Amino acid sequence: MLNISDILETITMIQEENLDIRTVTMGISLLDCGDTDIARSCEKIYEKICRKAGRLAETAEAISAKYGIPIINKRVAVTPVAMLCGISGGDPVRYAETLDRAAKSIGVNFIGGYSALVQKGFAPGDEALIRSIPEALATTDLVCSSVNVGSTKAGINMDAVKLMGRIVREAAERTKDRDCIGPAKLVCLCNAPEDNPFMAGAFHGPGEPDTVINVGVSGPGVVRSAIAKAGKDKNLNEIADVIKRTAFKITRMGQLVGSEASEALGVPFGIVDLSLAPTPAVGDSVAHILEEIGIETCGGCGTTAALAMLNDAVKKGGVMASSNVGGLSGAFIPVSEDAGMIAAAESGALKIEKLEAMTSVCSVGLDMIVLPGDTPAEVISALIADEAAIGMVNSKTTAVRVIPAIGKKAGERLEFGGLLGSGPVMEISRVSPKAMIERAGRIPAPMQALKN
Repeated sequence: MLNISDILETITMIQEENLDIRTVTMGISLLDCGDTDIARSCEKIYEKICRKAGRLAETAEAISAKYGIPIINKRVAVTPVAMLCGISGGDPVRYAETLDRAAKSIGVNFIGGYSALVQKGFAPGDEALIRSIPEALATTDLVCSSVNVGSTKAGINMDAVKLMGRIVREAAERTKDRDCIGPAKLVCLCNAPEDNPFMAGAFHGPGEPDTVINVGVSGPGVVRSAIAKAGKDKNLNEIADVIKRTAFKITRMGQLVGSEASEALGVPFGIVDLSLAPTPAVGDSVAHILEEIGIETCGGCGTTAALAMLNDAVKKGGVMASSNVGGLSGAFIPVSEDAGMIAAAESGALKIEKLEAMTSVCSVGLDMIVLPGDTPAEVISALIADEAAIGMVNSKTTAVRVIPAIGKKAGERLEFGGLLGSGPVMEISRVSPKAMIERAGRIPAPMQALKN
C-alpha cells in the first residue's frame, strides 16, 4: 500500500534537494569482438555496441518520464580495450575512434573502457594502449580511459605508475586549447571494481556477463537536508542513523530504475552504486554534508572523521535496501565538481594533503583536482603511488584524476563546464620524488593479501 507521505517526501527530494539517478550504464563484453585484423575487430565492436545499447538512451528517458525521476546520464562501459589490442596489434587509437562513433550513434553521454589492467605487469597490448591515451582523448569526445596500477593482491606496478605521470601531463598538453579536458577523462586506479557505472573509471570487467545494467544513484543534497531537519541536538550516533535511513530510500529508487531498465532491454540487472556524487549545483555538495555534521569548513580538523561516518552509514543503509549494491557506493570528493569543495579549496581550508587523508575513508580518491601547469611528471606519478598505497594497504578502491592546468599557476582557475564544473589550481609539494619514481619495478603486495 502506497504511503502518501513517502511519495511527497520523494517528490521533495527530486524537486528541491537534487536527488537523481546519476547514470544508467550498460556494460558490454567485447571479448567476442577480438580479431587479428584490427579493422574487422572495430567493425564487430561498432555493430555489437549499437545492437546491444541502441535502445539504452530512449529506455532511460521513458523510465524517467514514467516515474518523474531525473536520469542525468546514459553511458556504456566495455571490456578493457587493451585486451583486444593484444589480439589485433595495430594502432589502439582506432579502437577509441570506434568507441566514440558508436557512443554518438546510440546517443549516450560517455563510453568507458579504453582501459588497461596492469597491477602486476604489462600483458600484450597494455603498454601500447597506455601510450596512446593522450592521442585517444584528444581526438575523441565521449571516450573515457582508466588504468588499474595496483591491487591488494598484486601490489603496485611502479613501471606503470612512472609511465602514467607522463601520460597525464601529455594528455593535458594535447588538450590545452580545450581547458586541458584530456586528463579529466582519465583515471588511475588501485583495486578497480569491475562493475563501476561512474566515469571516468568505468569498464566492463572480464568476470562480468555479456551485458549488464548498472545504476548509479546520487543524492548529497538529500542527505544534507535530512541531517539539517534532524536538528543540532542529535548526537553523532543518531546522525549516522539519519544518514542510513536516507540512503535506504535513495537506494530503493535506484533498484526500481535498474529493474525497469533490465526488463525493458532484456539485459540482466547488475548493481546499484549508491555513491554520493556531487555536482557544482548549489545544494548538491558532499562538503556541505560534512559542514552540516558540524565542521565549520570542509578541510578542517574532524573532516576525515565526519567523512568516515558518512561513508559507512551510506553503505549500511544501501545494503539494507538492495541485495545488489556494488560499484563504489559511498561518498565522492571531486574538487571541481563540488561547490563546497571548490569554496573550501579557494579559502585555503582544504589542501591536497588533507584530501589525501580523506581518501583513506571515502569511496574513491584524489578526484578532479587541478594542479599547476608546470607540475613535473614524477610528482604526478608519486601522487598516484601514494593513493595506490592507501588503496592497497586498506583493501579499498582508490583513484587519482588530476588535471595539470597548462600555462596556469596556483590560485588561478580552470573552467570545464557541465558536471565537471570548474576548479581552483591547487598548490602541490615540489619536494622531488624523482629518484624513487625512476627506480620503477614493483611494490610487493602487503601482508593483507595473504588471506587464503
